[in-house]
Formats: sequence, C-alpha cells, structure tokens
Amino acid sequence: MKLASQSQLSSWLPSIHPQVWIFAIGRFFSEVGTGFTLFYAPIFFVNQLGLSATSVGVALGSASISGIFGRIGGGSLADSGRWGRRRTLLLATAISAIGSLVLAATNNFTTLIIGSLISGLGIGFYWPAAEAVVADASQIDNRRETFAIARLADNLGLAIGIVLAGFLIAIIGSYRWLFVIDAISFMVFFGVVYVGVSETEQQQTGESEKTEFFAAWLAVLSDRRFLVYIAVNIFFTIYISQIHSTLPLYFKNFVLVESAAKGFAETTISGLFAWHLVFAIICQLPVTSILKSYSHTLALTVSAILWAIGFGLIWVSGTAPSHQLVWVTLALGVFAVAIVSYTPSSASLVTELAPENQRGVYFSINALCWAVGSFIGHPLGGWALDQPQIITNTYWLGFILSVAIAVAILQYLNRILPE
Repeated sequence: MKLASQSQLSSWLPSIHPQVWIFAIGRFFSEVGTGFTLFYAPIFFVNQLGLSATSVGVALGSASISGIFGRIGGGSLADSGRWGRRRTLLLATAISAIGSLVLAATNNFTTLIIGSLISGLGIGFYWPAAEAVVADASQIDNRRETFAIARLADNLGLAIGIVLAGFLIAIIGSYRWLFVIDAISFMVFFGVVYVGVSETEQQQTGESEKTEFFAAWLAVLSDRRFLVYIAVNIFFTIYISQIHSTLPLYFKNFVLVESAAKGFAETTISGLFAWHLVFAIICQLPVTSILKSYSHTLALTVSAILWAIGFGLIWVSGTAPSHQLVWVTLALGVFAVAIVSYTPSSASLVTELAPENQRGVYFSINALCWAVGSFIGHPLGGWALDQPQIITNTYWLGFILSVAIAVAILQYLNRILPE
C-alpha cells in the first residue's frame, strides 16, 4: 500500500529540476504581492478615485503598449549572451517594483497611465525570461508538469495575496497599501533570483553559432504553425483579462445580491477569487496528469469549451433573479479548470516548437499575446461596464460565440502540427 502511494506521488510530482523549485518560490512571493492588487485595482480606481470604468480600462490596457516593447526586448535579452535569462529577470522585477510604487501614489488618470506603463514594461521583460528558465530546466517527459509547478506557485501566491488583501482592506480601509506591499514582493523576488537562480542556458557567443537579432525574429515570424497558435492564443488571453479587470467590478456593481440593491462586498469578492485560485491549485496537477496523454491542441480545445461554459454562467449570474452567489461560484470554478487546462499545454507547445537558442524570442511573441489580450480585453470590458445593464449582460454571450472561432483555429492547428 505504501509503495502504491509513493508510486502515485511520483507520477504526479516527477523529477523536477531544483532550479524550478527555487524559481517557483520566488514566483510565489511575487504573486502574493500581485494578489493584493490584481482584483482590487479596478475597484479602487473607479469607486474611490472616481474614474470611469472606461478610463480605468484604457489605463490598465495601456500597460500592454509598454508591455509590447518589454516583451520584444525581454525575449532578445533572454537569448543574449551578454544578458541571459537571469539578468533580464532582475531588470524586470526592479522595473515592476517602481511601477507598483507609482500606482500607490496615483491620484488622477495621468498618474495611473504612467504607473501602468511602467508596470507593463516590467511585466514585458519578465515573461519571456521566466518561461525560458522553466523551459530550459524541463525535459520532454515532464515538461507539462514542470510548467504546472510554476503555475501552481503563481496561483498559490495569488490566492494568499487576495485573502490577505481582503482582510487588510476591511481593517484599514486603504487600497494604497496594497500597491506598496506589491512593490515589496517584487523586491523579495529580486532577492530570490539574485541569490538562488543561475543562468539556465549556455549562451552561444561565436558569430557563426548565434542567431542575430533580426534573423531570429524573422525565423519566428516565418514559422506558420507558431503563427496559427499565436492567433488562437490571443483569444485565451482576452478571456483571462476579463477575470483580472472586468469581473471584479462586474461583481461589485452589476451582480445584485438577493433582497439588496447592491453588489457583492469586497470581502465576498475576495473570497470568490480566493476560491477560484484555490480550486485552480487543487486541480492543477490532476488536470495536467489527465491531459498529458492527449495532444496540446485537444487540451486547448477542452479549455476553450470550459471558457464558454464559464461565460454562460456569468451571464446567468447577472440575469437570474436569485442565487447569484451560487452561479458566480460555479463560473469561477469552471474558469479555474479552464486556466489549468490551458497554461501547461500552451507553454509546452511553445517549447516544442522553439529551437533551444531561440526560446526567449518564441516566448517573447507568446507573451505578446498577453499584451494584445490585455490591450483589447481591458478597454472592451471597461466599455461594457459603462453601458446599460442589458448590454453589459449580453457582453458575456459574445465571448461564448468567440469560442467557436477559437476551436476552429485549434482544429486547423492540429492538422498542420505534424508538418
């Protein structure tokens, strides 16, 4: 019996490179800080600073503009022999800490834009290098699990941060300290990377052995299979952007609690998103294990269908006469499974398509999908929340229709991947 349990544990937690565990610890601390601000920032800027939901959506979406430059530069720096993954991560965390401090001091739309642009630049530098570190330390037989461990650390940190933020707001009533704590968490992450993470890829230095900047980008942009994946990946990143910016404000201002003319309290919203992340944590390894035997495109198709179901439940929560909390709880649970179905397979697919010496650039373009998704999703969600209730509710049905397009693209990708 003991041997059977050990065998099951080893199948769920395969041999993971020690570098991944150290890096996951750093990501955990960073995401604790992110959890303090991720879901509360829209509520703070709209309900306390008095900015419109549209302007907040535009400001948060502006982070994608600087994020595009950050991702392009970050991917090239991560592959560079002079910089590499580690130095790029250190630069990213320092910039992100500055951005959080600017957001903590925000009093108007202009400062919000500046803080968002700085934060977006830091995030842009971060993701290509972060994904490349995990990819370098993974093997083909445990690649999905390796990425799942990194995402597990992210979600665990976010869940703890969200719960602590809810208590902090209830005690002191100030949202600004959330951004200060976020800045501190980035500096802790900086320390973990500086002390515990070494360069994961031996960078080539010879002119004949290294890929030049423009040649590397041209090579990636000529990879037809990767470009088709990028097209469908943008759909997923737009969906995820709705959870981060649109849904918190929707729950606060539009989903009316039974027998009351107001939305959910901040503590309830905190509990809902904590549930979303805790359920993602619980499902991460089992879902990854189940989907491991299937193709990446099938795993992504499962995720797309779950997104459609989740958006349908959100629509019900805004239109049903009762039991709104039940519908919202179910929706966030479905979204959790959709995300854990998506992230390991998505990152693993990029790793398999990318040559080892170009992983930074491939993950740079992959990360650009998140910038594009935020650039589209945040302002779109803000616009929808500024419309009459009937349009706001119908907004979620549009996402259900978009899933059909995403699934069609995935089926085409499945046909051309063997090429």
